[in-house]
Amino acid sequence: MKLTPRSRAELLARIGSNPEVLRGRPRIKGTRIAVHMVLEALAAGLSVEEVLLQWPELSREDIQAALLYGARATNYEWISLGEG
Repeated sequence: MKLTPRSRAELLARIGSNPEVLRGRPRIKGTRIAVHMVLEALAAGLSVEEVLLQWPELSREDIQAALLYGARATNYEWISLGEG
C-alpha cells in the first residue's frame, strides 16, 4: 500500500513532542509511549498484535505512525512536531 502525502501527514500528526513529557522525546500523542519504545518492541520481534496487547491505548495507526516517523527520521529529513 502506498501512502499518499495526506495519509503520511495524518499519521505523523499522531506523533508529538513536549519538553515536559519524556524529556521531549517523540511519543504517541496522548500517551507516555515514546516512538523508540514501539520501534524497539517491533525490532525485538513482537508482532503488531503483541504490541497492541502490551499497550492497549495504542492503535494500529499509532504503530504505523511510529514506523513512518522512524523511517523519516533516519532519512535525515526534518520533521516538525507540534505540541501535544
